[in-house]
Amino acid sequence: MTVFRFSKRQWFVLKLLVFMLCLWPFLSISWDAFNDALGADPIQRLHFVTGDWALRFLLISLTMSPLSQVFKLPLPIRFRRMLGLFSFFYASLHALVWLVLDQSLSLDNMLNELPESPYIILGFIAYLMLWPLALTSNIIAMRALGSKWHSLHRSVYVIAVVGLVHFFWLTKLDISEPLIYAAVLVLLLMFRWPLFKKKLV
Repeated sequence: MTVFRFSKRQWFVLKLLVFMLCLWPFLSISWDAFNDALGADPIQRLHFVTGDWALRFLLISLTMSPLSQVFKLPLPIRFRRMLGLFSFFYASLHALVWLVLDQSLSLDNMLNELPESPYIILGFIAYLMLWPLALTSNIIAMRALGSKWHSLHRSVYVIAVVGLVHFFWLTKLDISEPLIYAAVLVLLLMFRWPLFKKKLV
């Protein structure tokens, strides 16, 4: 496997660049909100944008390991945690938009809407499953959990499937985008299949 040697300064600049790229959607959303440019239904716009980026970053984080193995580069793996945490960040924004802006933190409103929109339950299941992964995405947790850490973090594929079903369910007209995400996820799941993986690598 090819190893690139970065100085501390180069590595800091590279990490900062990736961090700012990951933060860009949030900055763009904030700019649009500040300038009242979220469209006729700003809450719905925030729902879709934050949810889209949560799923995108989750899938991007899952591609890091295959990229590293196919191209014999260790670098993508070093960004997997950051990308996964950004997925959690945008998923948290997605949940907050519904809880605070849409439902005004009203339990009655939430209980009334859930039977009419069961896809919301799937979304929260996926979000709650992200919490253990986010809380254990550090060296201390890895050392404390040992081999259990890998078993726990394999659940990210289940989370991706649940999140994707949530996306399909709430999409009423154009399903081209969720279909693209589904194709990417299928490919990533196939990569975990030893025979398929052997042919690529």
